[in-house]
Amino acid sequence: AEYMGVLSSVMTDSDLLEPIKYQRGSLRLLDQTKLPFSFEYNDVPDADACWHAIRDMKVRGAPAIAIAAALSLCVECTHIATPTDAVSAKNYLKSRLEHLKTSRPTAVNLFNTCDALAAFIDQIAAQTPQEVLDMFVVEAEKTFEKDVQDNMAIGKFGAEAVLLATKKDKVTVMTHCNAGALATAKYGTALGVIRYLNSSSHLQHAICTETRPYNQGSRLTAFELVFEKIPSTLICDSMASYCMNVKGVDAVVVGADRVVANGDTANKIGTFQLAIAAKYHGIPFFVAVPMTSIDVTLENGSLIHIEERSPTEVTHTNSQRIAAEGIGIWNPSFDVTPAALITGLVTECGVIYKKSGSDVFDVREFVALHRK
Repeated sequence: AEYMGVLSSVMTDSDLLEPIKYQRGSLRLLDQTKLPFSFEYNDVPDADACWHAIRDMKVRGAPAIAIAAALSLCVECTHIATPTDAVSAKNYLKSRLEHLKTSRPTAVNLFNTCDALAAFIDQIAAQTPQEVLDMFVVEAEKTFEKDVQDNMAIGKFGAEAVLLATKKDKVTVMTHCNAGALATAKYGTALGVIRYLNSSSHLQHAICTETRPYNQGSRLTAFELVFEKIPSTLICDSMASYCMNVKGVDAVVVGADRVVANGDTANKIGTFQLAIAAKYHGIPFFVAVPMTSIDVTLENGSLIHIEERSPTEVTHTNSQRIAAEGIGIWNPSFDVTPAALITGLVTECGVIYKKSGSDVFDVREFVALHRK
């Protein structure tokens, strides 16, 4: 009853599903640790507050983290003491971007966005410190609008790829973790594909996994699916293989926190085992990934730094311990799915497929053709 009450209040205003609310000088982030039982926005006055929001997973999802970081520095620029000169202003902004990059290590969007903004700062030819700050704000604000456009393109390309791979008019799609509106500026990547299939009458059913230990699937993805009245079912992570076997799953679509040069993909823990199960059942497995999540500086997935989080995420639920005292805990937040298990990488520029006879992707070639 408590959950449905929150959902009913949200459904009176579609804007409330946005994880990021921004206007110049003000940033508010939806506290996703409180969902689905409480719908609360927190004011983020500066980069330090955003650093903690990212670290504590109040904002999460690779695209959303990067956008929030950029916009938090925009807000900070509106109330800091103006640096003494243009060079000092540039150095200040770049140091704050470096600080934001230390909040979480695995999602590459944060690094790519901060590095791109730092490169932009170096090119600013402004003469006064205020001009430097103003030009930075205008550039950083573009990340929000671009994310929405990119996500909608991913949704369309992904839906077309799923229908082509399955050769079916209506499909049942499984997804993992939360790669929806709550993980981005608004629309979503993997869940954006499901949204597009549903809006074009090609979705039979969506299946989401609970995604232990942080339950992003049951708390967040299920919330979004119910919110949009998309036909859907929630399952425990341990049910996925059997579900594929008996429930007619046609495709799996997941998001990504980092895709490297050969197509190996870091995503929420549990993705790797879904890919193995999909391969066994002959089910196409797609990764929906914006270009900002691609890292061609790393050759393969063994080089990706995998974040390990607090043991209490495993041992406790709602502050109540559920595991035996004294048991050892291993809690990696992500795993790496080998390219050999992935059917295609869906980006806003199109779908990356493997060349004939290859078990890996040539991501560098695709990026060279499409990344501006």
